[in-house]
Amino acid sequence: MNAHTRYSPFRSVWDPIQELEDVENRMARFLRRSPLAGFEKETAALTDWSPSVDITEDEKEFLIKVELPEVKKEDVEVSVENGALQIAGERKMEKEEKGKKYHRVERAYGSFSRSFTLPDGADPSKINAEYKEGILNVHIAKGEKSTAKAIEVK
Repeated sequence: MNAHTRYSPFRSVWDPIQELEDVENRMARFLRRSPLAGFEKETAALTDWSPSVDITEDEKEFLIKVELPEVKKEDVEVSVENGALQIAGERKMEKEEKGKKYHRVERAYGSFSRSFTLPDGADPSKINAEYKEGILNVHIAKGEKSTAKAIEVK
């Protein structure tokens, strides 16, 4: 789990293989960063990526903010099934242009998918999403709180 989901009311679906690949990719990028490094050739591969997410809560709703720079609204899907919220889509790599030479490609491209278990109190029938300036906001309304009730035994 990453720091963004560790303390949230949502539980992210954990993929240990993906987590190891993410750590390896971050470490490789870190080791390549050097003030003396010029425009050395690096391989650019399309890889799965995981957009950053912030999750907040107030008295009315839960809010999931997802950073999706350069992702078109049409390339994003939000769905709810069996108590889980799924956010999926794709960031497409620019088409190579003749005469254009890439010196470094560090941003990840390709498919992404994030899944969160809805917390207690969330109303799955009252979820809406809006996309503006590269940020997806998913609003999850809170339902009526269930109160404990004593049952008389007859």
